[in-house]
Amino acid sequence: MIAFIQSLPIPILIVLCLTLGLAPFTPEPHIWEKLKMLAAGDLKRPIDIFDLLLHGLPFVLLILRLVVPGSEK
Repeated sequence: MIAFIQSLPIPILIVLCLTLGLAPFTPEPHIWEKLKMLAAGDLKRPIDIFDLLLHGLPFVLLILRLVVPGSEK
């Protein structure tokens, strides 16, 4: 798993964060809406949980890529 994370190019992850992670952009980014729902305790429907996971995955991968030891190339 670490080898997979180390193989991910950082520029691609940044593009994924800016596109999939933040889409749709109006009226507010989807990830922000889902995080507000999570904080308020309103994240109950399976589709909302799936949306949070889908839109949050690029950010999680980018963070992992930046902090996993030995990922400097």
